[in-house]
Amino acid sequence: MKIKRKCVLAVLVLALAIPGFAGPSRDNSNQSGSSQAGSAQPSAAAYTIEVAGSTSVTPLMEQLAEAYAAVKPNVKVNINGTGSSDGIRAAGAGTSEVGMSSRELTPAEKGSGLRELIIAIDGIAVIVNNNNPLANVSVPQIRDIYSGRITDWSQVSPGKSGKIAVVSREPGSGTRGAFEELIELKDQLVLGATEFDGTGAIKAEISRNADAIGYISLGSVDASVKTVNIEGVAASTANVVNGSYRISRPFILLTKREVHQETQQFLDWIMSAAGQNIVKKSWIAVR
Repeated sequence: MKIKRKCVLAVLVLALAIPGFAGPSRDNSNQSGSSQAGSAQPSAAAYTIEVAGSTSVTPLMEQLAEAYAAVKPNVKVNINGTGSSDGIRAAGAGTSEVGMSSRELTPAEKGSGLRELIIAIDGIAVIVNNNNPLANVSVPQIRDIYSGRITDWSQVSPGKSGKIAVVSREPGSGTRGAFEELIELKDQLVLGATEFDGTGAIKAEISRNADAIGYISLGSVDASVKTVNIEGVAASTANVVNGSYRISRPFILLTKREVHQETQQFLDWIMSAAGQNIVKKSWIAVR
């Protein structure tokens, strides 16, 4: 009996000495993301959530992903800004688990079986070069500029003259789709307008071209460009909330009906107080 006890003790000592042996563990992966907002939660398996779509939603998703990394270090959120239409298609095809859209879905897209989650509301700011004296325009004037009925700055701004350089987003952009819908411009964009892929390219063009006018997500406005009031109302989060600023649209995440558990936890966290507090920094929270 003494010999057997010594053998058992020897086996236990060897097992505990083996690197990585920690005995039985408990899987916490079934806990919801919203309950984990306070601290990092360890998990045995790493997981990557593929996200693609709207370049307007991308900056917000990057902020959310960065904050979530402190909550769930094992989960990586890989974000690819490719445009709203691409994001909707990617979610439907399954090439990305989550699609991003900054426009409402068409009836055909709504019939594809995707689940929609509105995570924020965003305004669309009309922007000009910092040296442009234009301070205010009306919605009809914007429509006339983008359709080619107004072509010279002297027609809308007493302090400036010269041909207006119309700058727009590319076809399929959620920002363009929402902008054209809200100012009733669909299929009327002036011939010769310069089209750019992505918010960054629009800002770069406006900042270097004193005669240009463009539009971007309100959450992406910075000191490199100047916003223009719309019918006397400033482009601000407060004015979007109170309804006085008319050009606004939802930020939507799209998924199939069934998603990976880690993905669902991330979506739940976005809609939690922790996620919506990040939204509030530059956009309008929905909860």
